Amino acid sequence: MSSMILYTNPQSRGAVVETLLAELQVDCERVNLEYGTSMKAPEYLAINPFGKVPTLVDGEVIIHELPAICAYLADKYADKGLAPALDDPKRGLYYRWLFFGAGPFDSAVSDRALGVEVDKEQKLFVGYGTYDEMYQALVRELEETGPYLCGEQFTAADVFTGGYILFMMSMGRLEPHPVMVRYAKALLERPSMAEQAEMALQKVEGL
Repeated sequence: MSSMILYTNPQSRGAVVETLLAELQVDCERVNLEYGTSMKAPEYLAINPFGKVPTLVDGEVIIHELPAICAYLADKYADKGLAPALDDPKRGLYYRWLFFGAGPFDSAVSDRALGVEVDKEQKLFVGYGTYDEMYQALVRELEETGPYLCGEQFTAADVFTGGYILFMMSMGRLEPHPVMVRYAKALLERPSMAEQAEMALQKVEGL
């Protein structure tokens, strides 16, 4: 029995961790929490002060940032090959995609969904600049790699950042681009991500 505990909710970003666990072929104990009640209970806030999910507890290690959970699990089970080795030149590219998803992409998409628009004077103070700049950076970076974010190797960055791209496409919050469609089709071949990829592609006109 695994010593790991995943605090989650089926309708949360904990689904990303489930995808990664499926790719790693490992399991852990799950504790499902409810929004507004058990997720805000004092005993859980002692673990995650934000009162959100997912949170991974592995013995004395507590991780409550989703990309950190993904990176931790990929390294814990390094033999599964879901992260480039420490001495692999692609390790930097892997980090770049993980933190692009957690930083510029998440911030830009969230701000736009909330109606926050960054003007020319404000963009100096915003990590992603403007939404359009983030979008163009995403397209350019996808054009320079493939079929996955780190080339031929499927990694935890595909699960996290790739999954986020698929979700935003499926929700109509990210305008599809041919390179995103190409990437989604590659992810469609992964059983763990096939449903997400199919939902995203269904939003693309003509598919």
